[in-house]
Amino acid sequence: MPTHSEKRAMPYSAAQMYALVADVARYPEFLPWNAAARIRTRRPQPDGSEIMEADLVISFKVFRERFGSRVTLWPERHRIDTEYLDGPFRYLKSWWQFRDLPQGGCEAEFFVDFEFRNAILQRVIGVVFDEAMRRVVRAFETRAQALYAA
Repeated sequence: MPTHSEKRAMPYSAAQMYALVADVARYPEFLPWNAAARIRTRRPQPDGSEIMEADLVISFKVFRERFGSRVTLWPERHRIDTEYLDGPFRYLKSWWQFRDLPQGGCEAEFFVDFEFRNAILQRVIGVVFDEAMRRVVRAFETRAQALYAA
């Protein structure tokens, strides 16, 4: 079903961008269509990662849906993997990867693949999907400017 991937250079470090994306509880402050966020659990793992389970409420036009996801945070690798737990999707998988660039800043790479159970919602999203995902990435970039620009 719909997938989106995007790479872009950003003038912030990989650690800064990783910290911003890993702060799921603050998503409603800046992400479009994100009405609420709640962290269910956080568990450090022996391999240095951390597993977080979180609920997000997405509000788009007349639709308002809560979904749960398992987020694996890899601080040393500046990577975040997300897997679907429950809610309105058939499946959802996404990841962010940040790499410092030799000239400064970092390369941010984002990927998402999902399908809604509701065929009507899937069709509505399908029409605007690519632009919606670009808007999400821009929202993270704008948030980084607000937090890190001197």
